[in-house]
Amino acid sequence: MSVNTERVWQGRRFRFVFPRPALVMGVVNVTPDSFSDGGQFLEPQAAVEHALQLIAEGADILDVGGESTRPGAAIVTEEEELRRVLPVIEALVGRVSVPLSIDTQKPAVARAALAAGAAIVNDIAATQVRADMWAAVAEAGAGYVAMHMQGTPQTMQLEPRYGDVVGEVKAFFVTCLAQLAAAGVSPEQVVFDPGIGFGKTLEHNLDLLARLAEFKTLDRPLLVGVSRKSFLGKLLGAETTHRLPGSLAGTAWAVGQGVQLFRTHDVAATVQTLRMTEAILARRADKSDK
Repeated sequence: MSVNTERVWQGRRFRFVFPRPALVMGVVNVTPDSFSDGGQFLEPQAAVEHALQLIAEGADILDVGGESTRPGAAIVTEEEELRRVLPVIEALVGRVSVPLSIDTQKPAVARAALAAGAAIVNDIAATQVRADMWAAVAEAGAGYVAMHMQGTPQTMQLEPRYGDVVGEVKAFFVTCLAQLAAAGVSPEQVVFDPGIGFGKTLEHNLDLLARLAEFKTLDRPLLVGVSRKSFLGKLLGAETTHRLPGSLAGTAWAVGQGVQLFRTHDVAATVQTLRMTEAILARRADKSDK
């Protein structure tokens, strides 16, 4: 008897049905202090041009953020975050056919971005009780990325501790899905992100990556972001701008473990890595069926 492995992710008018080629979420940081590209795209026109370039490189989703979430990052006011992201979303929504995601912890910013045309909320603070955020997602019928983070960006790397990082992240996802359902958010709106680098040591990140296949039992698509992250520097001794090979190695491994979405700064290289890895996996599957 065959097992139905189809999974749907719905964000407003956008609908993705898995299995399908993995989706690539291109990062559009409208910030002066993001760890990888802070300040490069702070002006709205520069951010819009960067976003259009990411689409040309193959991005399936654009993730627009106005507050850095690097370890120890300063908190940005709601007004400042809105000032940064809304002009970019408003400029893009009439020019692109891919869904726009708002990367924010603030319900008011999420609501404003959804009103401007965003289709997805990428919430790094999903581990907190998020009644206002979940209400905004439910009312808009938006897609929702629920990410696991221990602590806050200001505290998350001080001394993260777990008994079993994979088991604890999985337990969070189960609880979160129930909380979201109670708030009126359908499971089909939800994607899970284990939060590589968010309140995890190098060993925790490696454990999560090594055991990604265990998250398949949750029956929701999984998003992973390893792009240029500091654990790669700790492991490989590479500065931020020299972490692409490590990022792509993590990406190739993760898609082989069943991950369906990838958040990245380097869209063209990530797309090539995914398509090549998927072609090899498909060939192996064809051979094993004969």
